Amino acid sequence: MSESEAPRPDRQIASPAYRLAALDQDFLLSDAQRGVRFLLEYEKVEEALRAWAVRSTVVVFGSARVRESGPARHAHWYAQARAFGKLCSLEGGALDHNGGPCDNVIATGGGPGIMEAANRGASEVGAPSIGFNITLPHEQLPNAYTTPELTFRFHYFAMRKMHLAMRAKALVVFPGGFGTFDELFEVLTLRQTGKAPDIPVVLVDEAYWRSCISFDSMMEAGVIEERDLHLFRFAETAAGAWAQLLARGVTRPLEPKNT
Repeated sequence: MSESEAPRPDRQIASPAYRLAALDQDFLLSDAQRGVRFLLEYEKVEEALRAWAVRSTVVVFGSARVRESGPARHAHWYAQARAFGKLCSLEGGALDHNGGPCDNVIATGGGPGIMEAANRGASEVGAPSIGFNITLPHEQLPNAYTTPELTFRFHYFAMRKMHLAMRAKALVVFPGGFGTFDELFEVLTLRQTGKAPDIPVVLVDEAYWRSCISFDSMMEAGVIEERDLHLFRFAETAAGAWAQLLARGVTRPLEPKNT
């Protein structure tokens, strides 16, 4: 067979084995590469946060089902979350970084409800805010108030939780359901076991939280200790929540001046 009649390697080139690994979606989405995907979710978000010089955040949780136009109680929660987003952004230094690190940046789960309200408050005063969204069976779109370059989507809840926690200087939790409780108790457990820094946790609307969880009964039953009740505080308003954070040492960082 002459050289001109040599067979072409068409089947070899078309084979999935020949794809570059980084461009082979079937390979990257395989069960064996779950660890790689986990790492990618960490690195992509970390790179973006570093590019924006986000050094610390104040995380706001709460129900995705709350609406500004909903029942009076829901509307109140929405209004207070929105007010907190403004207050924290103005007083916490997210706007006043002069090209340096951004501190106390509002961070939420990126969805509707309380998350939207907190991001909206930050947006209304021109501050950046973060949305850590998650892929769900019924698609949850990001709200329209997160900073586009700081709006992320996760597949893994665990990696989303890690990013929510790792820069947090405080946690402010409005009333919510299973997801809110999950995030709250994740942070409280990390605090209780010494796996996370001693950041303040504020629960907004004490009546709601005490009606849902009998913290005193847990202590009386011996499943938590009295000192565990000091892992969190209560507040009724945005101003009250911010006051609790100030009392626990959350302040606008003072950057050293160039000389």
